Formats: sequence, C-alpha cells, structure tokens
Amino acid sequence: MAALLSACTGGPPDPRKAAEALAAGLAKQDLKGIPAVKGGRIPQADLKRIVEGMGSARAKVTVGDIEKDGDSATATLKTSWTFKGADWTYATPAKLAYEDDEWRVKWSPAIVAPRLTADEALRMRTSPADRGDIVGAGGKGLVIERPVERIGIDKSRIKAAEADGSARALARLIDIDADRFAKAVKAAGPQAFVVGLVVRADSDDTLSDAQIASIPGAAQLGAVLPLAPTKGFGQPLLGVVGEATAEIIAKSKGSVSPGDLVGLTGLEQRYDSQLRGNPGVTVEAVAGSKAREVFSSAPRPGKTLRTSIDVKLQGAADEILSNVKPASAIVAIRPSSGKIVALASGPGGKGADTAAAGHYAPGSTFKLVTALAFLRSGLKPSSTVPCTPTVTVEGRRFKNYSDYPGSAIGNIPLSAAIANSCNTAMIATRGKAPQGKLAAAAAALGLGPDLDLGYPAYLGSVPSKAGGTEHAASMIGQGKIEASPLAMAVVAASIAHGSRVTPTLLDQSPTKPAAKPADPLTNGEAKQLQELFRGVVTSGSGRFLLDLPGKPVSAKTGTAEYGTDTPPRTHAWMIATQGDLAVAVFVDDGDSGSGTAGPLLEEFLRSAQ
Repeated sequence: MAALLSACTGGPPDPRKAAEALAAGLAKQDLKGIPAVKGGRIPQADLKRIVEGMGSARAKVTVGDIEKDGDSATATLKTSWTFKGADWTYATPAKLAYEDDEWRVKWSPAIVAPRLTADEALRMRTSPADRGDIVGAGGKGLVIERPVERIGIDKSRIKAAEADGSARALARLIDIDADRFAKAVKAAGPQAFVVGLVVRADSDDTLSDAQIASIPGAAQLGAVLPLAPTKGFGQPLLGVVGEATAEIIAKSKGSVSPGDLVGLTGLEQRYDSQLRGNPGVTVEAVAGSKAREVFSSAPRPGKTLRTSIDVKLQGAADEILSNVKPASAIVAIRPSSGKIVALASGPGGKGADTAAAGHYAPGSTFKLVTALAFLRSGLKPSSTVPCTPTVTVEGRRFKNYSDYPGSAIGNIPLSAAIANSCNTAMIATRGKAPQGKLAAAAAALGLGPDLDLGYPAYLGSVPSKAGGTEHAASMIGQGKIEASPLAMAVVAASIAHGSRVTPTLLDQSPTKPAAKPADPLTNGEAKQLQELFRGVVTSGSGRFLLDLPGKPVSAKTGTAEYGTDTPPRTHAWMIATQGDLAVAVFVDDGDSGSGTAGPLLEEFLRSAQ
C-alpha cells in the first residue's frame, strides 16, 4: 500500500521522452504526432510555414538539459544545420505542460530558431563561390573564366503584349526552339532577363547592335563562364559547365540552388565538389517585406584541378581530328613519367570518350606484344618465320592486308615480319606464343591492368585462354582482344621506357600502380622490342615517317577488321614514339593504319616539334 501511494503522489513522469519526440519531429519537419497544450497553436501547420523557405536543408535536433517544475518543464533543444562548408548551431527552449496524463508542447516559433516571432519564417539563400580552374602542364589554363555574351529578352524593357513576338523573333535569329523560348519568357517575372543563348564573346555567333535593336526587349549582356580555349578543346575529357538541373539540385541537399553553375560532364562533373567550392549561405527571418539576417557564411572559392595535359599538344590533336568524320582519337604520353599530355577524342564520336574509354580490336599494333611473347620463347629479331600469302586454321583462312609488299613474302626474319606487318607469319608461329604467354606479354607492356586514373579509362583486355581460330586471331590483335587508344599509347610508352609505364592524368591524385606483372619486361627484351619498333620506320610500313625532323621515330601500323560487312570494315591504328613522346592514333573506320591513321600521326608529330 505504501508503494502504491508513493506512485500515485510522485507527480508527472519524466518529460524527456516527450522532448525527444519533439526533437525528432523537428528534425524530420513532421510534428503531426506531437500534442499541443489546450488552446495553443498547432505545431505542424506552423512548422511547415516556418521552414518552407529552407528548401531541402534539414537540421539535426537533440535534447540537452531539462528543468522540471511540477506540471511544467523546459527542455533545451540543440539544433544544428549543416550547410556545405558551414554549420549553424544554436540552442532554444521548448516549454512543456503536463495535461490529461501526457506532456504537451507550448508551441512557439522560437523553438525552431532563436527569437523567431509569430509572423516570421526562415528563408535560406545561397551565393555561389568562384569556380576553380582546370589547368594543364606548367599551370597553363585549360578551363578558366572567359568572356561570353548572354543573349535574351529583358522583360523590364517591353510591354507584356510584346513578349511573345519578341521571344519568337529572337529565337529565329539565334536558331533556338521558338515555342520553348516563348514559353520560358511568358513564365518569367516582369523584371526578368530570360537567356536564350550564351556564346563566346570572340565568336561569330554574337549579334550586332543593329540586330539587337531590331527586336523590342532583346539584349546582349557580357559575362564570364568557365570555358576551354576553344569549343572543341579537350572534349569530352574536360566536360562542360552549365546550370544545375532539377535532379542535381534535389541530390545536393541544399548546396546547389536553381541557377547555380555545376559540372555536367567530364572532369568538371567528377570533381564538381572541389571545383565548385562552398557556396555562401544566408538565413533570414522574414515577415512580409521585412527580413533580418540570423546566419551567414561567406562563399569559399573552388580549388584548382591540376592535370598533366599540354595545352599545345592537346590543341594540336583536337585540331587534327576536327574534320575526321568517324570516331577518332589521339593520345600522347611521356614515357619518362607516364604523364598523359594529350587525350583527344574527335567529334565523329558524338561526345563519346573514344580516347580513354573506347573498346576496339588493336589489330597489328598488337604485334609488338606478340613479338615480346616470341622473344620470350627463344626467337630473336633475326629468327626466320614463314610469311605466306594465306594461312588456314581450323578451316578459317587468314591473309595479309591488301597492300602487303610481295617482296616480303617467304621465309623472312621476324624483324621484317613486324616491319611489314605480316599476319600469316604471326599466325603460323603461334605455337611459340600460347595464349597465356600473350596475356603475360601484354601485362608487361601495360595492356590490361585495371587502373584508377581519377578519370574513367579502359586499358584493354587480353584473354589468358583461347584456342584454335581465336588464338590465331589473337596473334594479330583481333579475336577477343580489345584496347583503347590510351592503352596502346601505354604499350608504345612502355617499349620506349624499357619497363611498364603507369599513365597519370591528375597531379593531385596520381594513379596507383597496378600489381607488378608476373613477368616484367627485361632490359634485353626492351632493347629487342625497340629494334623491332624502329624497323617499321627504317624498312617497313612506316617509312613515310623517316624524314621527320628531330629525334628518330619508331612506329607500328595497325588495321583491324570489325563488323559483318563483306568485305569487312576496318579500324585504322598507328602508334609511335619520338624522344620522350609516345603516341597512339585511332580512326574507327579507315582503309589502313598507314593510309588513314598515318597522316594524322605525322601531322601531330610535326606539331610537337
């Protein structure tokens, strides 16, 4: 009986659970289950009004000390809003009353934020930070702020009835969708400037004063945007910057607002958080037209992204590929360091990253890998191999490319077979290079390892098991063997360097080397491969490079059949080294390595002088 009397006269229970439920509801912005004191304001309706202007931002709310006095209690709520690069933290009191056998909230807007009055609500605004640059070798700007012109309709300068006609007239002049632009102009506020097109200030796409004056409300306003030196420079590697999409804004958790510039593709997208920096945040308590600032943080500029790209070489590669209709690529690497100095994908790829991510049969450029497997089986560059017009494996007939010189048919040195690119000699000697040995030779030259360059890249694939016709096709870089132009540039660089080269693109996060190959390239093997590589230029299909100025050039041509057409269509390849430069050139659809890729390679090497 004494225990029961004590329980009945001990007063209200501990209010902490009720306070914690309130805190959890505030964090979720959902107070539907939180009871209010009799006659008091309903928490949920008021909370929705107060935090609506905070967008997708959410606060973390916890309960601190609680002071209890009979049927009343005051809980200290600790609130923290975490914005990109800044935190807004504060404590507010929440009063509770024990009514009808439960703790109820004495609701007040000041529970949500300090000194918030009954008619005030929170509003958050962000101010973007200066975007970080993307720079290349020597700190030269690749993507930096460059002047542009924003062409659009200034609604403050025209009557509402004129807006539709002006929008459509300007749309026709700048060649954009007239219906869509007219709709955007109509939806904008009466003081808005609605952009139809942004163009480089030094381009031919800017409008003259007379053209602007001919359309009521039309305007051309100067601005700056992060841009590469030219429209096609370094695409798709560098990527583009544009206004944030609705999806990006939704995923940003408040760090990106409508109108903010963000990376949409390439390096700009992958490193957007670093490049964009931290936006400034201002939170205001707003009542009608009055606003008072309750929190602010200054924007912090983005950090520079440093790459190894050489502005001159990248620009030359882009220009050389600008008129190539099929997908194409030029990749250049420094064998001494592995630094990628050019990674160009031609416009024929329609935005695809042909250079770094392409999956293509490397054709006869792979014969240098086959040659390494031969050397490891005991052959020498002087060893004799049979180069016949055709060779048949399990009923499949293989032949040499159409322009193969008749003078190089017969029992010839391995060096001549590589120099003139004899398919049948490689296939007839396949017993000296089992598929596993081919895969090991490829790994020794950097073809196949899975690497993270800080940028999506594919370094090829060489199956370790294959027999019959598939093994025969592997000997000449066909079958299931695949490589990207970047991968074949790595092969060329590794031969020149005398050991496997690990490519790198970003200074801040250098590529982690792949696991050491089981059979690394030896000095003796490297010297023999370099001899075979050079022989293609001195006495084979790369003779047209013999008169290039500067240091001696080594090269290998490649043509790879693909598709189901009769006769089959072919990829055109050529890899080369000159001094401390290793290059791979690729054209998705071409006549031959020497005839299609060769002239592009020669032009690039001349531009590199």
